[in-house]
Amino acid sequence: MRKILFVISVIMGLYSCSSVPITGRQQLSLVSDQEVLSLSLQQYGDYIKTAKKSTDKTATALVVKVGQKIAGAVEAYFKATGQEALIAGYQWEFNLIDDSQVNAFCMPGGKIVVYTGILPYTKDETGLAVVLGHEVGHAIAKHANERMSQQMIVQGVGTGVGALLSKGSSTLQTIGSTVYGLGTELGVMLPFNRKQELEADRLGLVLMAIAGYDPNAAIPFWERMSQQGGSNMELLSTHPSDATRIAEIRKEIPEAMEYYNSIWGKGATTNPAQNGKTSNDWHF
Repeated sequence: MRKILFVISVIMGLYSCSSVPITGRQQLSLVSDQEVLSLSLQQYGDYIKTAKKSTDKTATALVVKVGQKIAGAVEAYFKATGQEALIAGYQWEFNLIDDSQVNAFCMPGGKIVVYTGILPYTKDETGLAVVLGHEVGHAIAKHANERMSQQMIVQGVGTGVGALLSKGSSTLQTIGSTVYGLGTELGVMLPFNRKQELEADRLGLVLMAIAGYDPNAAIPFWERMSQQGGSNMELLSTHPSDATRIAEIRKEIPEAMEYYNSIWGKGATTNPAQNGKTSNDWHF
């Protein structure tokens, strides 16, 4: 099994042909943006037709307001760094859905959904910026493309393993397939998912900072989230443990604060819309 996991890791390394903005991490990219965006728009369209949108106009307006500021920060950053082509085709949309789940999610291409159940934890505009920054971080890092590419590699190697096992008994084939599936899930897919979650946290901190929100607000937000209880053991979870997440965020806040202070000035407390600055004034 270790050899199989090693082969998968080597293949992923050989095909790492793109990098994540801001973090610079090399990532696997076997699926075109066009393919992912097309599939995403279809799935999102199907979902939003049946989803129950919140009738709370104030909360909905706040989600849209903060989302647009985060999206504006993305566009400003990519323009300033000459990477506009990486978000070509993105169509930002932010919806508040009436659902008690304490959650939010993003679809490739800028389709973001926030559930009303998470609002008691965000508490205010800055807390909401933590959530939306994280979700937009997933989008610009193209984590969906990466996961699809990983699945393609895993399934491809799995087919080869199945061929090798086909000469044995049916019992051996079943055991072998089960071990392969469990090994790749725990050894490859889940760790990558956790890495993506932490990366989205880091990207979110930077994006909210560029948008004019204090990144330090991420710590109390995630501390409130950790009080939900019932968190899964980290080994078997696609998300890092609360303690791991908060510890990593503490490490990343200084980087985000550099953006915040360089754009808005040390001790900035005003809303970016009130600073009189435009994206043309932002330098990275």
